[in-house]
Amino acid sequence: MKLTIERAALLKTLAHVQSVVERRNTIPILSNVLVDAGDGELALTATDMDLTIVETVAAEVATAGATTAPAHTLYDIVRKLPEGAQVEISSSGDGTQLMVKAGRSVFTLATLPKEDFPTTGEVDLPHEFRLASLELRNLIDRTRFAISTEETRYYLNGIYVHASEVDGVPCLRAVATDGHRLARFEMPLPEGASGLPGVIVPRKAVAELRKLIEETEDPIAVSLSETKVRFAFGKTVLTSKLIDGTFPDYERVIPSGNDKVVEVDCQAFAQAVDRVSTISSEKSRAVKLVIENGNITLSASSPENGTATEEIEISYGGPGIEIGFNSRYLLDIAQQIEGDAAEITLADGASPTIVRDRADPSALYVLMPMRV
Repeated sequence: MKLTIERAALLKTLAHVQSVVERRNTIPILSNVLVDAGDGELALTATDMDLTIVETVAAEVATAGATTAPAHTLYDIVRKLPEGAQVEISSSGDGTQLMVKAGRSVFTLATLPKEDFPTTGEVDLPHEFRLASLELRNLIDRTRFAISTEETRYYLNGIYVHASEVDGVPCLRAVATDGHRLARFEMPLPEGASGLPGVIVPRKAVAELRKLIEETEDPIAVSLSETKVRFAFGKTVLTSKLIDGTFPDYERVIPSGNDKVVEVDCQAFAQAVDRVSTISSEKSRAVKLVIENGNITLSASSPENGTATEEIEISYGGPGIEIGFNSRYLLDIAQQIEGDAAEITLADGASPTIVRDRADPSALYVLMPMRV
């Protein structure tokens, strides 16, 4: 194998694939990236057995061939090469080494046989539809902060995506929850997604996908079965196993009887929560809200730090309410609200609270109160 490629193009592709590779691996081949050159392009593949990424990039290929090389080491080498460098990559005759040359720099890396690299094989993914990259970014950003990191509740370690209906209109719905808060996002159902099974896309796949689609304007082709999902766009294909579990009935968590509606300037509210929570203890992060007479008084106290209070004006004419929340969870939700006003709907001081963006009805957030 022998090829020449511009450093910037190689670095961008390597950055995408190497982040799938785990830092610690008990199986040596999973630390490597599959380097496959042929027909004017270089294909790089990385996998952790659950998540696989393949990305191709144009290259001048003198001799076609394939091998595997340590992913993180290769990435670090290319990252440290001078900008604008032409990188020459070649494999030794016996295939045990990969040479990387740029200018006067020469690196020799030990390789592993390409035959040892796991093959994903062709899988049947019967459900196919397309999403605009902006729509997919929105869907991820509005929900992923609520994904659980608790490994014992593995079925909450991802975003639950399924077809649903709102007032008889079909929609695509994404939901994430960690038991303390819930995020739900809705968008019109894309063509081809009507028979979509409910699937849970794992947290790592969501994180990698979000990084990959940051720069693209291409539509994303989504294909899935009940066990796997594939996202394809441009020169990149990301395939992931789905979480094999049953997502809980989230509808039961969303309260329907909350009748006390508070309208607040979202930015002012978030800044006040952030300031007051400086005092709250690291463990609980609790902030107390006292809502009455057109004002919210936020307060926090801790034995070691002291106390803090701040008052902000709101639009509210109902009876007084006292309620406590985890300040970090409140701030996570406030960051999702792009409009000026947040709408907070409460029942009482001990029941789940709903938060919405007044300007964008597509997202809804539920937050469990805490004792303060």
